[in-house]
Order: sequence, then C-alpha cells, then structure tokens
Amino acid sequence: MYFEYPWLLWLLAVPALLLLHYLWMELRERRPHLRVSAGAPWMKAGTPVLAVLRHLPFVLRLAALVLIVIAIARPRSSTEVERIDTKGIDITFAMDVSTSMLARDFNPDRISAAKDIAIEFIAQRPSDRMGIVVFAGESYTQCPLTTDRATLINLMKEVQTGLIEDGTAIGNGLATAVARMKDSDAKSRVVILLTDGVNNSGEIAPQTAAEIAKAYGVRVYTIGVGANGMAPYPVMTPWGVDIQQMKVEIDEDLLKGIADATGGRYFRATDNTKLSEIYSEINKMEKARTTVDSFPVYKELFGRYAIAALICLLLELLVSVLIRRMP
Repeated sequence: MYFEYPWLLWLLAVPALLLLHYLWMELRERRPHLRVSAGAPWMKAGTPVLAVLRHLPFVLRLAALVLIVIAIARPRSSTEVERIDTKGIDITFAMDVSTSMLARDFNPDRISAAKDIAIEFIAQRPSDRMGIVVFAGESYTQCPLTTDRATLINLMKEVQTGLIEDGTAIGNGLATAVARMKDSDAKSRVVILLTDGVNNSGEIAPQTAAEIAKAYGVRVYTIGVGANGMAPYPVMTPWGVDIQQMKVEIDEDLLKGIADATGGRYFRATDNTKLSEIYSEINKMEKARTTVDSFPVYKELFGRYAIAALICLLLELLVSVLIRRMP
C-alpha cells in the first residue's frame, strides 16, 4: 500500500496532541484534594463499567480522526499486475485539401467523405498513435502523432480546403508525413496518402519523398480519389455557384510507384462505399502485436477507511447516549 498524498499524513500529529492533552487533563483531575479514611465516597462516583465507558467516546472520536486523515491521504494498492497485448502502430494521414476535393462525385463531396470515413477508421484502432498532415500547394501538420482520440477526431473534422495555397504538392505532403514519423520507435509506421489530382507544385518531387519514406521504413498506402471519367465540380460564376462536369485527372502510375517503392499498395476510390472498403482493407493488413509488461492495476482503498471513520463516529454517538442514561 502507498499514499497518493503522503504529506497529508503529517495531520496525524493532531490526534496525537489531542491524546496527550486528554491524558494530561485526566491526571490533573485525579490529583487528591481531600484525604479520607474510607472508600465509600469513591464508590458513589460511579461503577468500574461507567469509568471505562466514560473514556470510550473520546477513543472512538480519536480513531475516527485518524481514519479520516488516512482516507484523505488516498491510500492505494498496486499489488496486482496485468499484462496487456495491443496491436499498436503509428499511422499518419496525408490528405489532399486542394479545391478539387470539393468535387461532388462523393456524398456530399470528396473531402467530407474522406474525413468521415477516416474518422470511422480512427475509431476502430484505439491502440494506435495517429497524426494528420494536409497538403495542397504546400503542406503542414494538422495533428502530430497522438493517442488522444477526441483531439484527433476534432482536428480531422476541422480539415478543409482554402486555408493554404491551392495546388497538389504530393511530394511535400508525403515528406511532411514521413518527417513526423522518422523518430518513432514503433515496429510499424504507415502513411495513408489520399489525393485526387496530379502533382503540379511543391519543392520535393513525389519520387524523392517516396525514397525518404523507404529509407525510414515507412510504408505508404496511396489512395486515388475520384470517379472514372467526369465528375461534377462547383464552379464560381458571376451568377453564383454552378455545377459543371470536369475531367478527373489522377496520376495513378505515380501513386502506384510510391506504394510499390515503400512496400504499400495503391487503391482507387470512386465513391464513398469503395473508400470505406479501402480503409477496412488497410485496417486488416496493418496489425502489429506488442506486449506491455508489468502494468500495475491500482486499487483505491480510501473508501474502507472513510466507512470505518463513519462507524466510529456513530458508535461514539451511541455510547454517549448510553452514558447519559445510566444512573
């Protein structure tokens, strides 16, 4: 057993001082002031049973005070040990947030579908550390690797287009994702790269970023997002937003090359259902079992001391009532 707040045990000095004061007062009251030749006057002072009961309320009150101090110091037990098996790996989402992700061949559009399905994927993997990198004409980290699911999901919901320079810098996005994972000591490190376009900006070539990922042992799963052929895009006109059919352009050869170079796979998502199936497949493929040894299981003990203190206080009340009723 140990105490969460051991410094509070100094309060045990209070009942110790109360005990010393009580003993001193008892000895003072017992000093004889009158000598007598018979014991009859002392017999009238009370029976031996009453003499003992007279001290019992103080003893019970003192015991309750000691138990309360121990309870607020929060005693805990960690004698039990649990071994936990997990399947944790490090995963970073590299998500394209260029304006082309507003195309409505997904429901309601590509970027909303990508976020919703990614959140479902996150919820299915509670043991993994995950992070988010977004890219368009440039890239930045939306969320570093974390196991805080609530924060991760909230930051995923905040991903949107229009916050950075437009374009499709696949190399920058992948390089940023790898940089967030290069110092990780996880047995398996994965980037899920999702884009709907052709690399047309950025300082780092996608092939170079793939080589960096390979050097750090990061496996990349690439996902090309977009219907085959044409897709409806919202276009701003002088009369408002107009939906126009535009050609879908995805550099599938590039995405396949990145995946092959790093030991991953390329997938093509043409609608919400297909994208969900892709994440399910990645979920099945990425399993890396690890073991956490000697994980302590703590048991809170303050409750039993608090209950014992309450019992002492109730007994004190009961004994005090009985003493007052005795002749």
